Amino acid sequence: MALEFETRFEPAYGEAVEIAPDVLRLTVNNPSAFTFHGTNSYIVGKSSLAVIDPGPEDEAHLAALLKAIGNRPVSHVFVSHTHRDHSPLAARLAAQTGAIICAEGPHRPARPLRIGETNPLDASADLDFRPDLRLANDQLVEGDGWALRTIHTPGHAANHAVFALEGTGIVFSADHVMAWATSIVAPPDGAMSDYMASLDRLLERDDRVFFPGHGSRVRNPRRFMRGLKAHRKMRERAILERITRGDRTIAEMVRSIYRDTDPRLHGAAALSVLAHLEDLVARGSVTTDNEPSIDGVYFPA
Repeated sequence: MALEFETRFEPAYGEAVEIAPDVLRLTVNNPSAFTFHGTNSYIVGKSSLAVIDPGPEDEAHLAALLKAIGNRPVSHVFVSHTHRDHSPLAARLAAQTGAIICAEGPHRPARPLRIGETNPLDASADLDFRPDLRLANDQLVEGDGWALRTIHTPGHAANHAVFALEGTGIVFSADHVMAWATSIVAPPDGAMSDYMASLDRLLERDDRVFFPGHGSRVRNPRRFMRGLKAHRKMRERAILERITRGDRTIAEMVRSIYRDTDPRLHGAAALSVLAHLEDLVARGSVTTDNEPSIDGVYFPA
C-alpha cells in the first residue's frame, strides 16, 4: 500500500485555529527538519478546558495559549511524551492556570544503555518533567463537557501516549502518527518493536481523524497506519537486502537506502536503521558482532 504524505499546512503562528467543535490548534514557531512547521498544541473544551502538548519553552507561544484560553478555567494539561518540543511549557502553563499535569510518566529510555553507549538524544529529552497524574493505558479523564482516553503508544518514545476525545472519533496522535512524515524511532529512546505494536493497538480502533503533534490532520487513520506498517516493512526488507549484498555497517546502509534524503536527517536515519536492526537481531533474522549498536557490524543470519 502506497504511503501518501500531506505536506500542505498553514501554521498560523500565534493564532488559535478551530479544527473541530470545541477544539483549537495553536502551532509553535519552532520549524525544523524534525518538527516540520512547528509543534501543535491543542485546546479542548468550551467552558472548562484541557490543553494537550503545550510545547517548548517559548514566550510567544505561552502568550498565545493564554490569550486563546482567556478567562476560562483549565483543569488539565496533557503531555504526550517528554521530547523538548512538546513538554517543557507544561509546568509554567499549569502554574498560571492551576491545572494538573497528566502524562504516562517521566522521561526514560526504551532500554538500558549498554556498556560504553551514550544517548545521542539526551539533549532533546525533558529530564525535569514530572506529571501530577500518571496515566494508565485506557484511563479516562473527564472534564467539563469533554473526556480524554489515554492510549499508550510507546515506540517514538518509551512514555509516548495519544489521547482520544470520547464520542468524536478524534485522536490527538502526537508524534506516533503524522501526515507529513514517518515518526522517528531512535534507540535508546525508542524501539521499533514497540512502535509496530502501538500501531496495531490503534488499528484495533475505528477513529475517523488524527490531529498530530506536527502538521495537518490524518484524514483516514486506519488506511494511513496500514501504509505506515507497509513502509516500515519495506525499510526492513531494504536493510536485509543491503546486508545480503555485503553492507556490514549502519553508515553503509544509510548511504544507500537514504541517498535521496536530506543529509541533515542522516543521523536520525542511522538511528532508525539501528531500531530496525535491534528488532531483526532479536527475531534472529540478522546477527551482529556483539550487541546491536550504531557502530556495530552486521551479518546475514
